[in-house]
Amino acid sequence: MPAPKTPDKRLKDWWVENPWLINQKGKSLSGHERNRVFLNDRGETFYEISALTSADSEGDGRSVVPLDFSGDGMEDLIVRQAGGGALFLFENRFPKAHWLDVWLEGTQSNKQGIGARIEATVAGRRIVRENFPANGFKSQGPAYVHLGLGQATRVENLVIRWPSGMVQELANVNADRAVRVTEGQPNWRVIHAGKRISSPSQEAPQ
Repeated sequence: MPAPKTPDKRLKDWWVENPWLINQKGKSLSGHERNRVFLNDRGETFYEISALTSADSEGDGRSVVPLDFSGDGMEDLIVRQAGGGALFLFENRFPKAHWLDVWLEGTQSNKQGIGARIEATVAGRRIVRENFPANGFKSQGPAYVHLGLGQATRVENLVIRWPSGMVQELANVNADRAVRVTEGQPNWRVIHAGKRISSPSQEAPQ
């Protein structure tokens, strides 16, 4: 789109009609600042580990989406950039751990359960997530909730607070699988057990 007004050269203003052409024009919104990567330590603090990864690119990063594209249950990263390589895939190489993916199917709420709050009790620890697909500039992740369980092999208690106001509680959900929970139904269905898939396909009963 055209500039809303003439750039002020005294202030070194500039305008590019398409942000994906910024790099071709020799410009940079990031000032060539490197991406930063933070490690969440049990919700108590964050450690900056940028220099220990290859994800600290300086290529004008615009969006990042977590997605398990290697199929091992460990979420990887897809980074979209305006320069320095348009699309980067970063494989998660942390030590293997247990996990659970929860796909929601609303009946009274919206179809994908967007906005639902999930509370999981795992080995005496409480994990809280909300079903809001990661989205950024020209990017969006799938609508499911990924739970990292560490060394725990099951979720002892899973509480889903649906947008409709319904509260649903499930017990003893085994790890290392993707499950679908339908609003108001007492059981869940296993979408996939073992290696994770990127979207639901064949389902098996609990």
